[in-house]
Amino acid sequence: MSIIGTLVVGLIVGAIARFLLPGEQKMGWILTCVLGVAGSFIAGFVGQALGWYHVGQTAGWIASVVGAVVLLFVVSKFQGSSGA
Repeated sequence: MSIIGTLVVGLIVGAIARFLLPGEQKMGWILTCVLGVAGSFIAGFVGQALGWYHVGQTAGWIASVVGAVVLLFVVSKFQGSSGA
């Protein structure tokens, strides 16, 4: 998949994660895209480590969204603690 394709998938996954996580997330589209791409990579890495996926396979949409939701939760906690 090309870099543009990866960014588009990351944007979609990040947007789904932002929609699923309750509360307001104060971040722009670039951070949403980065969050989605990172969530996909984390889900792929964990899936490979646990034997769910093989090297070269995609993690899948559900695992990517779960990874992005976890990252979004962590980022929102860091942003909330730095403003206090």
